[in-house]
Amino acid sequence: MRKSISFIIAVALAFSGQAFASTRIKDVASVQGVRDNQLIGYGLVTGLQGTGDTLRNSQFTEQSIQSMLDRMGVNVREMNLRTRNVAAVIVTADLPPFVGTGSRIDVSVTSMGDATSLKGGTLMLTALRGGDGQVYAVAQGGIAVSGFSAQGQAETLTSGVATAGRIPNGALIEKEVQSGSREATAMSFELKNPDYKTATLIADAINAYSQRRFGVRVASPRDYRTVALRKPRNVGSTRFIAELGDLLVKPDNPAKIVVDQRTGTVVIGKNVQISTVAVTHGNFTIRVTETPQVSQPDPFSDGRTVVVPRTEINAVEERVPLAIVGGSDLQTLVKGLNQMGLKPSDVISILQAVKTSGSLQAELVIQ
Repeated sequence: MRKSISFIIAVALAFSGQAFASTRIKDVASVQGVRDNQLIGYGLVTGLQGTGDTLRNSQFTEQSIQSMLDRMGVNVREMNLRTRNVAAVIVTADLPPFVGTGSRIDVSVTSMGDATSLKGGTLMLTALRGGDGQVYAVAQGGIAVSGFSAQGQAETLTSGVATAGRIPNGALIEKEVQSGSREATAMSFELKNPDYKTATLIADAINAYSQRRFGVRVASPRDYRTVALRKPRNVGSTRFIAELGDLLVKPDNPAKIVVDQRTGTVVIGKNVQISTVAVTHGNFTIRVTETPQVSQPDPFSDGRTVVVPRTEINAVEERVPLAIVGGSDLQTLVKGLNQMGLKPSDVISILQAVKTSGSLQAELVIQ
């Protein structure tokens, strides 16, 4: 029984140990405004070995082929195309910040129609647009597919996803994203996990360093998510952010328990506390057993052989002692739950009941 909760204890204690460790500012915060931009495009993949779209079912693929050939001077408007070597796809990519024209980025390719595999295909020249409708990159190249699908008359073998793949360095940047000045004087750190105390700790660590390094205070917490920065004149923005990003802080996290009911995973935060409560948790089991018997008639009689039902019902309720659980730290809480010999599903039920009673001094997040 106790082994069933060992995973919960390991995760909880690991989480607790990491919470006391110092973390670099670059790992808990990022520079505000410096982010990726998402691109999307529609294109065609050719060169498939009979695994492409069925043009009768995927009419948009047929229209795309006709439009592409028209642009190349080939008129196929009056023809009934029957090729299975072409597939319509959606191409997506993330455009990194400060990327220049001529740089290359990776792209992902996913099928839109009824193609069974993109393995061996080549993406034709595809324009990738941003949210503003502007073209920022063009993609083209051979697709790397990790999955495969093979089908015979009586059996089908599939491994992974054969209708999705990637093209490493498959997109060429044609236009840069207009961003703010790279040497801006006013900048901000944005916390990945917003918290008032963490924002204050980051500002204090930066000011202690800037007093020694530049002789001025450069940081002030604007709110629970943002720390405003003021770059000194005698240092560049890149070096300034690089030096501040390596400073160490001890982030403070709110008391929280995360429960995944599908997998039985429970993650307990460092600051979780439970007011002293008495807990009992038992199982009531009802077992119904059917053992039908055959009834034979007497010899030389006009009777018939019949099946006589026979049902046995047993009800068992496990005896579980009443335990007192309570503690001021994570180790005490986990030790108390472990001594009760509970499974992960039982722990989830108890945590929900304790939260309802008002004795759990933490946020309970159920996924």
